Amino acid sequence: MRHNKAINHLGRQSGHRKAMLANMASSLILNKRIETTVEKAKALKMYVEPLITKSKEDTTHSRRTVFSYLKQKEAVSELFRTIAPKIADRPGGYTRILKTGFRVGDAADMAIMELVDFSDATIVPAKTETKKPSTRRSGAKKAEGTAPVADTTKAAAPKAAPAKKVSAPRKAGGK
Repeated sequence: MRHNKAINHLGRQSGHRKAMLANMASSLILNKRIETTVEKAKALKMYVEPLITKSKEDTTHSRRTVFSYLKQKEAVSELFRTIAPKIADRPGGYTRILKTGFRVGDAADMAIMELVDFSDATIVPAKTETKKPSTRRSGAKKAEGTAPVADTTKAAAPKAAPAKKVSAPRKAGGK
């Protein structure tokens, strides 16, 4: 039964769980996308979205509060410098969870978690067809407007006969 089960404990004690979520949140903020299990992604969503909301207000108090959760100075500065201005008008829903299938080793349900406003990599622009230059197998490019000049050095040199392959005699005997 599910009585008063507010969070998924993820099979870890509280210290390990908090450290894991802090590391995952920092990785998500720095890389904008991480691959993890669906359960961890759902737990991370509940962990990181309030921090992103708090980053909308750039004060010393909010920076210290976010740092107490993330414990990485680079992640906090990235959150307040690049992510907060981009999500300033969004009322929530800063992350997206995309299920990708099952892990090979233990068949765990895997997912990609990404920040919504930074998912430019998922939308690939349509490629315009570019014609590859055709290769000339006959040799160097010829200048336009000039007649081709015959190469006299090839005709004058006689072809050399291919060298015969000489193999060494086999040794007789065994052991």
